[in-house]
Amino acid sequence: MCGPTRCLPLLLIGIFALNAAAQQRPNILFIMSDDHGYQAISAYGSKVNQTPNIDRLAKEGMRLDRCFVTNSICGPARAVILTGKYNHLNGFTTNEKRFNGAQQTVAKLLQAGGYQTAVIGKWHLVSDPTGFDHWSILQGQGPYYNPGMKTPGGVVKHTGYTTDIITDQTLEWLQKSRDPNKPFFLMYQHKAPHRNWQPPPRYLDKYKDVTIPEPANLFDDYKGRGTPARENQMSIAKHLTPHDLKIAPQPGLNPQQAEVFKKAYEEENKKLAETNPQGDDRTRWNYQRYVKDYLRCVDAADDNVGRVLRYLDDSGLAKNTVVIYTSDQGWYLGEHGWYDKRWMYEESFRTPFLIRWPDKIKPGSVNKDLVMNLDFAETFLEIAGLPVPPEMQGRSLVPVLQGNTPADWRKSVYYHYYEFPQPHHVHPHYGIRTDKHKLIHFYTINEWELYDLEKDPSEMQSRYMDPAYEKIVADLKRQLEELRKQYKDDGTVAEFDSLTPK
Repeated sequence: MCGPTRCLPLLLIGIFALNAAAQQRPNILFIMSDDHGYQAISAYGSKVNQTPNIDRLAKEGMRLDRCFVTNSICGPARAVILTGKYNHLNGFTTNEKRFNGAQQTVAKLLQAGGYQTAVIGKWHLVSDPTGFDHWSILQGQGPYYNPGMKTPGGVVKHTGYTTDIITDQTLEWLQKSRDPNKPFFLMYQHKAPHRNWQPPPRYLDKYKDVTIPEPANLFDDYKGRGTPARENQMSIAKHLTPHDLKIAPQPGLNPQQAEVFKKAYEEENKKLAETNPQGDDRTRWNYQRYVKDYLRCVDAADDNVGRVLRYLDDSGLAKNTVVIYTSDQGWYLGEHGWYDKRWMYEESFRTPFLIRWPDKIKPGSVNKDLVMNLDFAETFLEIAGLPVPPEMQGRSLVPVLQGNTPADWRKSVYYHYYEFPQPHHVHPHYGIRTDKHKLIHFYTINEWELYDLEKDPSEMQSRYMDPAYEKIVADLKRQLEELRKQYKDDGTVAEFDSLTPK
């Protein structure tokens, strides 16, 4: 046996070796915007805008074309990403719930595995973050201007544009606060482009003299579907408020900011009052006002993604950092006449997912496998070289990202939405999507819809009652029940107090 003095060099060598190994493990930067539909990303073929900084991740990594969510709504989507479990098991089925931070999360597992963890920006889970070494989060939904950011030490008030401020905080943590001897897991999460779409001053005039292309089904009459679509309360024609449309004074602004906003919209608002368009003409006006503000907020998010990517380049961190860009769900940019999300229809069910992993993912690659936000936690863990707990319900995307999709990869995805009646009066539903078909059950009113995604990609006509699809319906119902059993969705939801702390 060696004495303390003789063993010290060996101990130091071991410590240095551990530190070196830790440094070789990839950093993970998870960038998530709120309500950013894939239709508003140029890497996905957007017809309405350009996102050059987000597109970098597609050019230098992979674009996933069929990434879906388990429940298309803000808080529940975040709970799934943290836990790797459907909402009926993590207890957070609607935005009215409170996330139980005592349960197992990917942040806790990464933290225990030697990662420094941080979350900055939108949180939207009511309870305070757990499993994070550093956190600075918006209070609730958070405003577009002058946010108060909640921290372990209390609320810190900021003045300025929230998208820029979240990035300032992120860069400050990367530059000054993180431990350079540990790999990091950083959740950098924007409020933008969530409702009510307040752009930054620098973009208030962008698109002013541009007519944004309308979706082909902006004036959908819902004749091809049942009761739920006809009863929606998320119509561009009927349900956007004066605040949404910037006709009324904007909340959350200081006097100087309010004056800038007033001047930016004054001329168009005056013209609206004079012409007073009605019917389809007013719907078209609403659409242009709404979508331009939405895109202006997206542009600000893209700017800020660029700021962070440039820092990774300049600091040398880019070489060993996995960068992901996604949204908490999809979004309607006028398709079916709507804004918002919630439905299992494609625009809200599908979310963007772009990832760059130097030397591991082929630049410019595209994947069309069926993947889900249920898989994110498992993916983070495999990237970090850590085991995936058996109770997590997704699968790591690492082999998919490297072009080695397993032979037994899923052939269908399962969805379950709960929140009703408000906001937006979208009936609860669950369903299954395969490569070619989608079956939806609005179970509280026992209505079914079936879509042939090859012949009807815009989902305009349900084929549920069509005799030609009788066998397909029967097979999909069988598969749907199998998925409900697989994911343990028997209609019950884990209660907050019944979850065992871990």
